[in-house]
Amino acid sequence: MRWAREVVVKIIIKENKMAKESMKAREVKRAKLVARYAEKRKALKEAGDQVGLSKLPRNSNPIRLHNRCKLTGRPKGYMRQFGISRIQFREMASQGLIPGVRKASW
Repeated sequence: MRWAREVVVKIIIKENKMAKESMKAREVKRAKLVARYAEKRKALKEAGDQVGLSKLPRNSNPIRLHNRCKLTGRPKGYMRQFGISRIQFREMASQGLIPGVRKASW
């Protein structure tokens, strides 16, 4: 009986492709820093002050932001139009949860 329980737990873990909470929190923190320093960064760029730009925190640069799935936090296979990963998109589309999207057949 014990091995059956372990198999079920492993299957549940494999199905639940969630990102680490720390990775999601890091992205939120970066987004806040980008918003906080946006005006200052813009002013320094217009003035051409490279030294001032280099003194800003690294994570305040919008280049360091990475798109993540809103549901699972998955960083790869992100679809900008829907804001979710390709895996979640496929599951939701096959369940009919995304309006206007249906499986192609020809």
